Amino acid sequence: MRPAIVHHPAYVAPLPPGHRFPMPKFGFLFRLLQAQGLAPAERVFTAAPAPRGWLELAHDPAYVSAVLERRLAPEAERRLGLPLNEALVLRGRCAVAGTVLAGRLALEGGIACNMAGGSHHAHEGFGAGFCLFNDVAVAARLLLAEGAVRRVLVVDLDVHQGDGTATILNGDPGVFTLSIHCRTNFPARKAESSLDVPLDPGTGDAAYLNVVQNLLPSLIETQRPDLVFYNAGVDPHERDRLGRLKLTDAGLMARETLVLDACRRSGTPVACVVGGGYGTDPNEVAARHAVLHRAAAALPG
Repeated sequence: MRPAIVHHPAYVAPLPPGHRFPMPKFGFLFRLLQAQGLAPAERVFTAAPAPRGWLELAHDPAYVSAVLERRLAPEAERRLGLPLNEALVLRGRCAVAGTVLAGRLALEGGIACNMAGGSHHAHEGFGAGFCLFNDVAVAARLLLAEGAVRRVLVVDLDVHQGDGTATILNGDPGVFTLSIHCRTNFPARKAESSLDVPLDPGTGDAAYLNVVQNLLPSLIETQRPDLVFYNAGVDPHERDRLGRLKLTDAGLMARETLVLDACRRSGTPVACVVGGGYGTDPNEVAARHAVLHRAAAALPG
């Protein structure tokens, strides 16, 4: 399986030196995929920035206006964790549009990956945890509103709970949200997904993979989604700066294979987003994100 890839140069925006959000990883990831032959030019797509109307499908209009006009209150900017500037706003809009496009491309070809996205801590009325706009929530609601899909499954395997996604989409009859995360990681106050699976710190490969293997195929079978949005955060990795679940390199590869194969076997299109992954070496973090693409390439077409 060779995913369609959505990328935009705006995915990398300048940050102050020493900032702990690993912004360079997005550029490193795309270049690594190109070097490994996993991003041929004919499989790479670019989306125009998301319009205001799309953003307001998941966010309060007042919050959208404050972001687009770059007038967030200082306390709101601190909660976001990123300095709000023109480049960051453009990045947020492009990331949302990229996830929408990845959803459309997955519906056409079976699998697509946005080279950004997974901003699952963005809530209806505020940003948090480095997440400005909730791209998966916007994309799910847009595709449902257009009639492109009738049912969406969000599979969030980032080490942090997808609290913003869960809160925004809570009560949407066409969406089921799954979050498998570390019980003691951010956010301190968890939201309520359709299904939450909190794991203890130190959970390693065997126990983690057992959860995914026993849960996901049956969930796809019962929910019968038209599209899966997969947040493939790599922060459960043992060397991640913010993660605590101790997945090894082999465990991460096994996880990606399990998820993609479950979608392939059921015939369910899957749109993947990058999600979390933290460290001081962007090359190392990008290499972990690239595992998803190597796993996809290894599966039967």
